[in-house]
Amino acid sequence: MPAKVDKSVCSGCGACVDACPSEAIEMQENKACVEPNSCVDCGVCVDECPVQAISME
Repeated sequence: MPAKVDKSVCSGCGACVDACPSEAIEMQENKACVEPNSCVDCGVCVDECPVQAISME
């Protein structure tokens, strides 16, 4: 399952974008957005998010 971003929690810091090894996350309207077809389900973004806005479902 690809990572999911809770946009109501996302602070827009971009830590997940920098950490993603598959470049599956981009910022849209100052919030993280995961491209599900590019996500490799590694969970790195979950560990890097300082506000716990990302989960693997």
